[in-house]
Amino acid sequence: MDKEQLAKMVAEKIDAALKASDHPKKFFITENGRGVVDGGDLYNAVLKDVLGVVSVALVDIFEELANAAPAKATKSAAKK
Repeated sequence: MDKEQLAKMVAEKIDAALKASDHPKKFFITENGRGVVDGGDLYNAVLKDVLGVVSVALVDIFEELANAAPAKATKSAAKK
């Protein structure tokens, strides 16, 4: 599986989890308690940014795991 396919799969799974979750009624972003209503522009922008960072991190982690797995199998096979 290449990086683009992996990124697509991660995005689909995050979208499905997001749709299945219950969002907070208010999302407070300032120290003085000013809240941003769920579904507002600022809330959606922050949510999109956070999920984008998580998606990139997950794709990189899975890619590293996929590349590391064959090397470990080869080392254990060589010992036998």
